[in-house]
Amino acid sequence: MWTAITREVSPALADCQLSFVERDAIDVERARAQHAAYCAALEGLGCRVLELPAEAAWPDSVFVEDVALAFDELAVATRPGAESRRDEGSAVLEVLGSVRPLSRIEAPGTLDGGDVLRIGKRVFVGISARSNAAGHEQLRALLAPHGYAVVSVATRGCLHLKSAVTQVGEATVLVNPAWVDVATFADYAIIEVDPAEQHAANAVRVGDALLYPEGFPRTLARLRSAGIEVVTVDVSELQKAEGAVTCCSILLRRAAGHGEVAA
Repeated sequence: MWTAITREVSPALADCQLSFVERDAIDVERARAQHAAYCAALEGLGCRVLELPAEAAWPDSVFVEDVALAFDELAVATRPGAESRRDEGSAVLEVLGSVRPLSRIEAPGTLDGGDVLRIGKRVFVGISARSNAAGHEQLRALLAPHGYAVVSVATRGCLHLKSAVTQVGEATVLVNPAWVDVATFADYAIIEVDPAEQHAANAVRVGDALLYPEGFPRTLARLRSAGIEVVTVDVSELQKAEGAVTCCSILLRRAAGHGEVAA
């Protein structure tokens, strides 16, 4: 049983931060409908969805993953690289703090949750415009007592590490080799995105299934050919805000008799 923390789309979504995509008109009502379908898809994959109310003051606040990290042993309040996003996290952290000891990334460190990919006890952290060396080192220090190894990974041409690579199987990753060095993930089976679908590497793994954005049919075929169960959702309006399926939720897994642990 999983819990997915989400937040409704802000009415100010069109004023979102952008770094690597051109600004395009966003239909906020359509974005809300797509987000509702995304939440329904999470429910269909076995998640209990906890949806926080929209925040008009914070255009990017639907992207809850960037403001907090959840591990089995603790939660971490990140310090987003975009200064305008640093006050978004209070409601998310209130929820996480009720089920995890809470630590924080402090200035001068910056860290976006979208730059953090956990695969077992290895935590890959993107070197990006949003996450700096001080943020990496603070996360390494917070996680070391719990047996996690933090690996810094250079990115290029994309917003976050998880724009370029995500976990899609127990020991399988989906990678855009134009945006990250594939050799970093040599210990895993690698599925490369179709070269014509540059934004296709972002996916959410829930148990043995994958929640994946519509619009990347060639890469989708590669995933299914690898035997991965895939459920697709339309997040095209959220993609205009440089969002993706990972950043719209924080997943926690509930183990029988042991409360909730990070998914």
